[in-house]
Amino acid sequence: MNKLSIIIPVYWNANTLKDLYDDIKTKVLDKLEEYELVFVDDGSGDNSWDIINEIRNIDSNVKAVKLSRNFGEHAAIYAGLSVCSGDCAVTKQADLQEDSLIIINMYESWKNGNKVVLATRYAREDNISTKFFAGLYYKMIRKFIFSKMPEGGCDCFLIDKQVIQSILSRIVINSSLILQILWSGFKTDVIYYKRLERKDGKGRWTFSKKMKLTLDSIFSFSYLPIRITWIVGILFFLFSIIMTIYVIIDFFKFGDKVPGWPTVMCILLASSGLILWTLGVLGEYIWRTFDASRNRPPFIIEEVK
Repeated sequence: MNKLSIIIPVYWNANTLKDLYDDIKTKVLDKLEEYELVFVDDGSGDNSWDIINEIRNIDSNVKAVKLSRNFGEHAAIYAGLSVCSGDCAVTKQADLQEDSLIIINMYESWKNGNKVVLATRYAREDNISTKFFAGLYYKMIRKFIFSKMPEGGCDCFLIDKQVIQSILSRIVINSSLILQILWSGFKTDVIYYKRLERKDGKGRWTFSKKMKLTLDSIFSFSYLPIRITWIVGILFFLFSIIMTIYVIIDFFKFGDKVPGWPTVMCILLASSGLILWTLGVLGEYIWRTFDASRNRPPFIIEEVK
């Protein structure tokens, strides 16, 4: 008998949790022989934890996990994976923007032998800016980092117990969980769904969090920034040679002129900017190496019920 673990990271989702549970129970849980529902409270500032416990009181298959503070969605999913006991685990957002029926479709795909099943969006009922930046991010990932990333991106996925063990054995901080799963190389399937409009509350996926994910994805899986820095350095070196030849020819042709200082200033400003930019790129890699060397846990579980 196969057991499915459903992991739901929760962050300020008090208004949707009961509706979410009812939706999952009707469309998914009643069709399964064995399951567990793992709610992970990622330091919510509302009464999400109380509502999770209310749901747990009416369903013995619910497991409640409380983190000591807000660590981020990926850390919350890691925490859920670390305590789940299913033969496979699927993630589900708590904002009701995913049709719960996709869980059944992913579960069937897993039973057919796929150890990783990704749910990717073929359409989304979001605003124009969200669609634009999300599309830009995934195009960048497909172009420069991982060509097998689905075009519509992926927030919901199912992974086999073997994949869970592999992921937990090498948790990488400041990285993308989806890219970690794709990098592992297990047999993968993709199903498609339409992302629905948010019914209640507001998204907590701020611009700064999106920017951090973008940087983490780039610096964790690609040498592109270093390669770009190297290419720009070569181009700037060639430019400096050309400018040097120009200055020498200008000197022999017209003599020493005081007005030549604009050329010097342009070169100094350009070189200073290049040096600072290069140091910034190197600093991103060095900081990530240092942060990983401290061996700080990506999450701290305060309570499990």
